[in-house]
Amino acid sequence: MKGEVIVNGTTTLAPHGAETFPWVQQGREGSRADREFSEVTVSLPPHLHGVDLAVDAELSAALEQAMQAITKLDSTHGAALAPLRGILLRAESVASSKIEQITAGVDDYARALHGVKSNPSAVSMAAATRALQLMVPETGDGNPIDLDTITRAHELLMIEDPAERPYAGKLRDVQNWIGGSDFTPRGAMYVPPPPDTVPGYLNDLVGFGGREDLPALLQAAVAHAQFESIHPFTDGNGRIGRALINAVLRRRGATTQVVVPIASALVADRDRYFGVLTSYRDGRIRPLVSLFAESCRVAAMESTVSAQLLDEVRNGWVEQLGSVRSGSATAKLVDALPANPVISAEDAVNITGGAESRVYEAIARLVEAEVLRPLTDRKRNQVWGAGLILDELEDLDDRIATSMG
Repeated sequence: MKGEVIVNGTTTLAPHGAETFPWVQQGREGSRADREFSEVTVSLPPHLHGVDLAVDAELSAALEQAMQAITKLDSTHGAALAPLRGILLRAESVASSKIEQITAGVDDYARALHGVKSNPSAVSMAAATRALQLMVPETGDGNPIDLDTITRAHELLMIEDPAERPYAGKLRDVQNWIGGSDFTPRGAMYVPPPPDTVPGYLNDLVGFGGREDLPALLQAAVAHAQFESIHPFTDGNGRIGRALINAVLRRRGATTQVVVPIASALVADRDRYFGVLTSYRDGRIRPLVSLFAESCRVAAMESTVSAQLLDEVRNGWVEQLGSVRSGSATAKLVDALPANPVISAEDAVNITGGAESRVYEAIARLVEAEVLRPLTDRKRNQVWGAGLILDELEDLDDRIATSMG
């Protein structure tokens, strides 16, 4: 390729190019400066499909340490603990939403996941979970990351957003920008490439994501940064771009069971995260890859604490309950809750196969023992959550943030 050079053992890419186009303002919105804005300079990222990427020995060692932590988490805990898969998936989608300053309480998020009416932020966070849930398994067993998977994930992410619903799952056909005015790219921090170039850029990115000759985490980091530079959708680019990280790791076999909650590490220092994306646009990949190696290593190591908690949670609940008769509705719910921490009465009936009256008795006992807590205050269509597991979403996020320091 095309502009990359090796500096101190690590590849430096060609900086993003630029091109200036006339800007025609539609309508009279904005300030006088917006109405007089007449030209826009867009960014043109280099293509990646054939690029040679190298890293220095120090960075290579950091990538290896991160991969060892990921592999240990996935192989030691992922296959044995189905609940862990769920909690890490939820933790990643919640943290990814927080990076976009979309926040909601854990109970609000749990209600939204279960289809109960919740605030818009919680609904958006639940949509991010469904998008990640689609995108990562699709790339298992070495399946390619293709444009169809990316757009279907985006549709799941944005379909509940009234303003963005018409654009859900569709590549943008307008010029977008980051920062600056709401009405024109005046003062924008970054202006992505023109809309007519987006399909070509994504095809190039898909080709890059299909390579087998790069360290998986290096490939995931660069693929994410390139996706953010392309910014192919009108909204939701950050969350889909971060889902791409775990999709690359799954496709390469770095994970087979779990999602690495890297977004919990990235949200701990948003300025640093956004700063390495800027460095990437300048052609420097080392800050990006270094942050991703550190983030994945910390996220994987702290996730093992969640794994240990989930491994012990059933015995702890039995102690809280005093005694649980084998085969009872209570016992069946205790067994099912780690993997299904949010349940309705209908769910509980299906899990236990028992009479509704027995199920309500079991739920009441679990609430009294503080195993479950009500997530709704209505009499009908109630939903309950396993408090310890729901709270672990926030505890894991806090531990990762502390370790990132």
